[in-house]
Amino acid sequence: MKKLILLLFFGTILNSFAQNKSDSFFVNPDKTLKVEFNLDKNKTPTYKILYKNKVVINTSQLGIIREDANLYNNLKVLKISHPKTITESYAMLQGKRKDISYTANEYTVSLQNDKGNLMDIIFQLSKDGVALRYHFPETTTEIKKITEEKTSYNFDTTTKAWLQPMSRAKTGWKETNPAYEEHYAMDVPVNTKPAIGEGWVYPALFHNNDTWLLISETGLHNKYCGTRLVYNDDLKAMQVTFPQKEEVFPNGALNPESQLPWYTPWRIIAIGSLNTITESTLGTDLADPAIKMDTSFIKSGLSSWSWVLLKDDSVNYETTHQFIEYASKMNWPYCLIDADWDTRIGDEKMKELVAFAKTKNVKLLVWYNSSGSWNSTEYHPKNKLLTHENRAFEFKRLNDLGIAGIKVDFFGGDGQSMIAYYHDMLKDAADYKLIINLHGATLPRGWQRTYPNLLTTEAVKGYEHITFDQNIADLEPSHCTMLPFARNAFDPMDFTPMALDKIPNINRKTTPAFELALPVLFLSGIQHIAEIPKGMAKMPTYVIEYLKDIPTNWDDSKFVAGFPGKYIVMARRSGNTWHIVGINGENTPKEIEVDLSFVKNQKGFIILEDENGFKQESISKNKKLIVKMKPNGGFVTKI
Repeated sequence: MKKLILLLFFGTILNSFAQNKSDSFFVNPDKTLKVEFNLDKNKTPTYKILYKNKVVINTSQLGIIREDANLYNNLKVLKISHPKTITESYAMLQGKRKDISYTANEYTVSLQNDKGNLMDIIFQLSKDGVALRYHFPETTTEIKKITEEKTSYNFDTTTKAWLQPMSRAKTGWKETNPAYEEHYAMDVPVNTKPAIGEGWVYPALFHNNDTWLLISETGLHNKYCGTRLVYNDDLKAMQVTFPQKEEVFPNGALNPESQLPWYTPWRIIAIGSLNTITESTLGTDLADPAIKMDTSFIKSGLSSWSWVLLKDDSVNYETTHQFIEYASKMNWPYCLIDADWDTRIGDEKMKELVAFAKTKNVKLLVWYNSSGSWNSTEYHPKNKLLTHENRAFEFKRLNDLGIAGIKVDFFGGDGQSMIAYYHDMLKDAADYKLIINLHGATLPRGWQRTYPNLLTTEAVKGYEHITFDQNIADLEPSHCTMLPFARNAFDPMDFTPMALDKIPNINRKTTPAFELALPVLFLSGIQHIAEIPKGMAKMPTYVIEYLKDIPTNWDDSKFVAGFPGKYIVMARRSGNTWHIVGINGENTPKEIEVDLSFVKNQKGFIILEDENGFKQESISKNKKLIVKMKPNGGFVTKI
């Protein structure tokens, strides 16, 4: 009897230990990634990441502090789930890959604090990396408010980073910051302080222990703010942090608040080689699935655009008429009309332009100012999109005019109320079958999957900045070779690329072939092309013909070679046709051997340059392709 009692006692203890065990190991399906979860001496949740059995993120803290509950320390583990297989297939209307499959192992850690409040930490480990988010499973009618998120990323001190600084809110032209429009600090120590002093934006790139890691967030819904990273000197780690106090829709929430239950957005970490970073779809894999909507009106492609080189005076009836003709001749589906079109052209003349564009198989896009009182911009239409009622009225007006979509500029940051404003606008635009391009805006964080009518977002120091400032133009080569590894890795980017001829009052540092590569290198549902009809007319016929058939939705994408800020060669496939493009971000020549074994077709052409300008040559899959890129030069191939 005593033996039976002892067996039952020890069985109970062992079972209790199994249920409350705090240290656990999670693995991805192919066992290349491992997360070690634990509670530290303060009963704070921690994790460590190993890639191919090497530590790439050291022990790092997790947790949330709400106004009503400390879910950061003095926690206990209630349960750690067995792995759950997550499999999903979905299609994208634009981006690096059309048909995407995602497989991951999901683990849920259920925690409780000393006052009985509950929190889950959910991990998903896939081939590309690790994702995690928090879940508050209780049910309440009252609003809960988060004051701090403790998620951190503890890198070895030898880690190098490629980071874009966050701008200070309410600074810059007409107080339009923040807009994710800064140059990157490249190859710097992980504890580097940003000169602006407001942390670093996503995606943030790190190199550690022969492994590359790209950190971002996705699934950002209307019950959370956009976040960024700041180096915490006490933790000696990067930590997730919330927006500046000015980054709100008037009278709206800044930091996260919601009733329960409540999920936070995903924190995502792509881990592996530069191939992993540039080819990963982790940013959409964990985004919310597409809302129910009619997508028949959505078409990606290239667009003519007068403003970037010709500025405000180009927004008129005659110039727009010319740019519609230009788009038609180039086989581009769109023409964008920029700020002040409502008075410079007006509704009646807009109807004429829409009717003319229809005969040319071109659709018109028009510019809007998103802002209310959060900056002092004067460009218009303004104050037309601030409420659902405003948007319904204005979007119906655009439907009546025959407009296909809108470019909305000058947003006010990352506070929860401003994030909700983005969501509301995207939903309303979908109801009225309008495509959207967000400018002066935040990183979209996978919204292009949730709202297929979102074709692109600026959130980059793009081409218009090059046209304003010679110092910015001088940095174009290295800046452009940085973007595929960070800003444009997960989300569409409206860089508005490619001036082949001249930029007024600017000495362009890049060669024409460098510029020619950008519409394929950069991913965007719409590519607003900077070059104007006068400049295009100077180009060889084969360059013009090449630009008449540039896809923006690719069946596959493949990293060929490169290094952040120095050079990059990418291959993208549409059907059986591969476009392989490269740019050199340095002022020294480079020679690249391109392995064509992945190409199906046998023959194609390459466009590069000599001292007289462009030159075109035939290439064959059966012959070794060695490309010589000039300083700040580039090339394009089509096979």
